[in-house]
Amino acid sequence: MREGSLEAPTRHPIDWKNPEYFDGPKLEHELERVYDICHGCRRCVSLCNAFPTLFDLVDNNDTMEVEGVAKSDFGKVVDQCYLCDLCYMTKCPYVPPHEWNVDFPHLMLRAKAVKFRNGETTFRDKLLSSTDAVGKLASIPVVVQAVNAANRTPAIRKAMDKVLGVHADRVLPEYDSAKFRSTAKPDASFPVRDGANTPGKVAIFSTCYVNYNEPGIGHDLIALLAHNRVPHVVVEKENCCGMPKLELGDLDAVEKLKNGNIPVLAKLARAGYAIVTAVPSCTLMFKQELPLMFPDDADVQAVKAAMFDPFEYFVLRHRDGLLDTGFKVPLGKVSYHIPCHLRVQNMGQKTRELLEMVPGTKVTTVERCSGHDGTWGVKSEYFKDSMKIGKPVFKAMAAPQPDWVSSDCAIAGRHIVQGIGEAASGMRKEHPLTLMRVAYGL
Repeated sequence: MREGSLEAPTRHPIDWKNPEYFDGPKLEHELERVYDICHGCRRCVSLCNAFPTLFDLVDNNDTMEVEGVAKSDFGKVVDQCYLCDLCYMTKCPYVPPHEWNVDFPHLMLRAKAVKFRNGETTFRDKLLSSTDAVGKLASIPVVVQAVNAANRTPAIRKAMDKVLGVHADRVLPEYDSAKFRSTAKPDASFPVRDGANTPGKVAIFSTCYVNYNEPGIGHDLIALLAHNRVPHVVVEKENCCGMPKLELGDLDAVEKLKNGNIPVLAKLARAGYAIVTAVPSCTLMFKQELPLMFPDDADVQAVKAAMFDPFEYFVLRHRDGLLDTGFKVPLGKVSYHIPCHLRVQNMGQKTRELLEMVPGTKVTTVERCSGHDGTWGVKSEYFKDSMKIGKPVFKAMAAPQPDWVSSDCAIAGRHIVQGIGEAASGMRKEHPLTLMRVAYGL
């Protein structure tokens, strides 16, 4: 038996259609098996709170082994996992093809799915994961001002903390009534120039966050595509990508969202479009999670092959000799954070690579989890943990006294600025796409 594996990790399909996937005793047996392997290794202890929680449960029982941990406490580890995937992709030596076949994130997903199916999920968690429905309501012109004002009002936030379980101190993103999908002005008139690495035309999948919260990110993407004369369209019809529901364990809802998105996206993929999203979690959903949930769906696989992170696309256009590098405005000092869901796409640091092409720009790259992760860091019981996990990131991002604080994950960027605190007053937080628009002088 090998101690560890030096081979590239592989991923087995998620067998969620098999009734045994939701079998409680079989899940407990697999949790105990994997927890015991993790206990004997402990390499991932610094990644998130799931592993310290597990090791504390082991170390504080009489046997000091996993067998001494109460089965009822197994869920405490699951609740601390936010499916960042870093343990699988960057740390664990026992992932497939190793014979121990450890896939910690997808085992946590299975446990969350069993919890959801058993009706043990709270109203708060269901609400927070309904990003499309909440966004549609909160961005109604008459409603949006009241929602944004409420989210800034201390008394209301304290009530939300007590009643809903959304921490009073968490800075929440504002909603925008000028939604991206209704205000975008794409331009498909440019000639199509296919490259060796990139299709010559782009379809933009808006994402819930860009559509309802920060439409400016989407407009910046359109401006960059137009400046580089890439014909582009906005996807005709879209639902949430499904990542929030995946993290909740509501796999039936993921399938329903998939059934709404994939036929539209597959048509674009087969028509030769690159499909681009400006939110790493959404990109990852189409690149990895949906293909593993539906491995035999040809349309899902076609969308996977056509899906690009925006900076992945632009850097590959540069390699094709098709990117305008006539940057006019130096950016100065940029503290750039790589989100977990971008790191695990295994494509390298494309955002940093493009930012560093801008003359007069010094990029400090921070490659560590910020601790927010979608809705996890918003919840009352996890807010302090999220700030604790993010401390090394806050410190590293602030150290160069940058002109700009930036992350491909807009939520992580806001979290980082909140964590830096008063010292962030002279720093501007912007998405990397916005920085590139600034660099072009657009």
